[in-house]
Formats: sequence, C-alpha cells, structure tokens
Amino acid sequence: MKHALRLGAGAVVLSTMTALTACGGADSAQSTSGKGTATLDMAIASAVIGPKEEVATYSVAKEEGFLTEENLDVKTINTDGSVAAVQAVAAGSADITPADASAVLAAREKGVPVVAVGGLVQNWPWRIATRPGSDVKSAADLKGKKIGVISLASGSAPYARAFAEDADLDPQKDVDLVPVGVGSQALSALEGGKVDALALYTQAYTTLELSGKKFTYLENGEPFDGIRSLTYVVRTDTLRKKRDEIIRFLRASYKGLLFSAVNPEAAMRDGYTVFPAILSGKQADDRIKDDTAILEAWVRTAVPAEGEPESYTDWGAVSEAAWNKTAAYMKSSGTIAKAPDLKEMWDDSLLKDVNDFDAAAVISKAKSAAE
Repeated sequence: MKHALRLGAGAVVLSTMTALTACGGADSAQSTSGKGTATLDMAIASAVIGPKEEVATYSVAKEEGFLTEENLDVKTINTDGSVAAVQAVAAGSADITPADASAVLAAREKGVPVVAVGGLVQNWPWRIATRPGSDVKSAADLKGKKIGVISLASGSAPYARAFAEDADLDPQKDVDLVPVGVGSQALSALEGGKVDALALYTQAYTTLELSGKKFTYLENGEPFDGIRSLTYVVRTDTLRKKRDEIIRFLRASYKGLLFSAVNPEAAMRDGYTVFPAILSGKQADDRIKDDTAILEAWVRTAVPAEGEPESYTDWGAVSEAAWNKTAAYMKSSGTIAKAPDLKEMWDDSLLKDVNDFDAAAVISKAKSAAE
C-alpha cells in the first residue's frame, strides 16, 4: 500500500500563480506575425546556465540562424527551477519555458491557465546517487536519511519523494529533502555528510564525474520508465495571440536539438558565444571536451533512445499513454491530487507545422560546422 503524499513546498509557490496571471505581460502581448521580427521571451528553468537545454535548443537556434530563419528575436530570463519558470510564464514575465512536466501539471490543477505545447526531454533523466561505500545500498535504506535536491521548486524534489514512495517509504516522514543546488555545492553536501544521497539529473552527475568523482547509483523502479520531464509550456492566451510565433520558436528549437545531436561540440561552442558565463573565465579550448560530454549526456535524454539523427521524427510528440504515466507519477509524488484533463493541459495541434522543416539540411549544416 503506497503512502498518500501531501503537496510539498514547491506547490506553495504554485498556489500564488493564479493571482499572478492577473499581472501584465502575455495578456497585453499582440502577435507580430507579418509585421517584421517577432519578439518572444523564454524562461530558463535554472538559475545556472550550463551545457543543457538552453545550449541545445536556444544557443544553437540563435547562432546557427534558425531563429533568424523564423523571423524571431528571443530573449531569456533565468529562474530558480521549473516551478519558478512556470510561474514566470503564468505571470507574463515570459512567453514560453521548457519546464518539468510536474510543474506544468501542478499549475494546471491549481487553475493556472497554462498549456503544454511540445515535449522535450523524453528519456527519464533523474537518478539517486550515494558515495561509494555508503551504507545506503537500496531505496529502502533511505529510511531516516537526508536526500539532497536541487531546490524544493525543482523537478528533483517530486522525484525524490516518488522514489521513496516506490520503496514503500513515507516521503513526508521517512526521508528529509535538503536543498543543495548542483555542482560543487551538491557534492560538498554529500561528501561532508550534510545529505546521504543526491537526487540530480544525468548531466549534473556527468559534470562531477568528469572531475574524477565517483558515485553509486540506486536503480529507478518500473514506475519511472516512460515518464516525461522537460516540456514546453505557454499561457493559453499567449498561445491564442502568438500561435504562429510559438510554432516558429518550437521549430527553431527542435532544429537546434537535431543539430546538437549531430555535432555536440559545435553546439557547445555556440553555447559559449551566447552564454559566455559558462566558461567561468576560462578559454573555450580548455573546457570544450568536458562541456561537450555534458551536453551529449543531456541530448541523449531529449532524443529517441534508439536510432540515428537521420531517423528522428515527430519532434515534440507526447503520447496519451506517456502523459497518463507521467500524471500517475506526479500523483504518487504528491505534486497533483488527481488525474489531469489532457484536453485542457496538452495541445499538440502545433506540432504538424513545427515539424515542417528540412531535417537533412540541418544535419548537413551540423556535419559541416567548423570545429
């Protein structure tokens, strides 16, 4: 018998969204289709820029001219996790965000008028890790332990709760979630004994492993197979007023993702150009090998698990079965209380036009990109 979960701290943030939607921003936005370059604002669901979605889908789209081809000028803002990113969209501070599906479903249940319009991460990216030699050998051993999550507003928090529940633990009583961020901050928390395990995404571990660190990973149970993660979300009125711009943005983003799958090193160099802060004052050639490996780890979560780039199709598609399994997971984690109405929270009507691009031309461009 699985324990019923209460909504966590991230949901407290979400409870303010309904009021925030009364603010300005998207409500007053007017479509600029046919009136010169259109402007869109994208919220990045992370306070720290790194070799992940903002590089593969945005930096590449910008530097390789995919956004220009779509007559778009896209600006970005940073937020502290997926809940905050959806909150920014709800408040009109951003037009679109690739945010964790948990935040989208929770917002929709609260009555926030947001809608998912395209999938992004399709292979479950979250893992629980411990130090080698830890006495935590299985999920059941987490009872009475502390799990480090990125923040209580990130997708790692509901994942950690669901992982505990799948082991027949009570996530509210048997484990303690501790915000530790990512990178060296998270590593220090684990090595210093502040937490007994970490709940991070694949490329966050890759970053640390490239520095020589080792982890022991606990196995995800069957309930995590097929769950969706990052998903593009907009406000319903933004979709109505800027439908054409959203289509063009998604098309450029998926072109960027395809380019990144073919030539991740060139994609990473585009990331340095758009987000020089990634370099942290170092030279690109000193970082490119490791950063490319990290970006590759992220890209593998966002493209089909099998096949080569030439075979990738149906960008952004999410099946009803995948949504139902994702919703079941979110309900188990306490993020939502009931199954969502898919007709209200998922609109795939844009994807036919979004997929109307020459994939072979993008692949050719990536293969010929200067290293």
